[in-house]
Amino acid sequence: MSTINLPTDLLRTFVTVIDLGGYTRAGDALGRTQPAISLQMNRLQDLLETKLLEQKGRSLELTEAGSALAAFARQILHLNDEAVARFKSPERQGVLRIGLPTDFAVSKLQATVAAYVDEHPDVDLEVNCGLSLALFEDLHKGELDLIIALIGEKTQQYLVRVWEDQPIWVAKNDFLLSPDVVVPIVGHPTGCEYRNRMTDALGSVNRDWRFVYTSPDVSGLQYAVGAGLGVSAMTNATLDDEMRILSEDEGFPPLKPIRIGLFYKLPNMSAAGLELSNRLIDCLDRNTDQHFKAAAHPSPPS
Repeated sequence: MSTINLPTDLLRTFVTVIDLGGYTRAGDALGRTQPAISLQMNRLQDLLETKLLEQKGRSLELTEAGSALAAFARQILHLNDEAVARFKSPERQGVLRIGLPTDFAVSKLQATVAAYVDEHPDVDLEVNCGLSLALFEDLHKGELDLIIALIGEKTQQYLVRVWEDQPIWVAKNDFLLSPDVVVPIVGHPTGCEYRNRMTDALGSVNRDWRFVYTSPDVSGLQYAVGAGLGVSAMTNATLDDEMRILSEDEGFPPLKPIRIGLFYKLPNMSAAGLELSNRLIDCLDRNTDQHFKAAAHPSPPS
């Protein structure tokens, strides 16, 4: 079978239609007419011999094939734009708004951002640290350009890259808890993936629990655990010398892995954002258990 090459201009049109939610808005962003966008989408579907988008009422929805292609398209376009930036040396100016999760090992990500700021004083960075749910909302509303966030069971739109990390039960070094005692939990507010994994794991062994300390910041949880207030779920990157790992023999079943994603809207990504995203990718490659080159399927456009 002869090799089929997917033109990046068609993939860019496809992803732009997804991210902006329509042919007309994609045409405005790409400087093309709505009929030209339609023609490009038809060419892409003809190449792959499959339908990628369906009109449902007044909105577009991805087909199953469209969801699969979107994941590959974001990866291909990211590599394409990275290669072009490597040789073209684009200007890195303007405002870049990024979101970092407080419910993850944010210190290493902040160090990466700080190093970038030192090297590029012409780029004005606005950094928002918050819980992943809030970061997703701000990205969808257009208030952030790029985010790192934890991913739940339902994969979010705009996902470019995904990593996996293994959370572990931790407590103060001298912390002991009888198996018949209600487990005091130190955790993030409702909606956090770490929180969900702790309660799910304890529920699976019918062990009672209660939250004794809640904080949106990892540093707050580290302080509370170090003070002996309760147990929590962290990763090796956030484990400190005052903590020990709790075992299954002590009544703490294994926690499900955490998935961390990098997200951005392709039409809004600047040269500065692309470079910073690559640095954040390198940081997460070094500091998580496993990374995946192909992103999981994104949700359909709303």
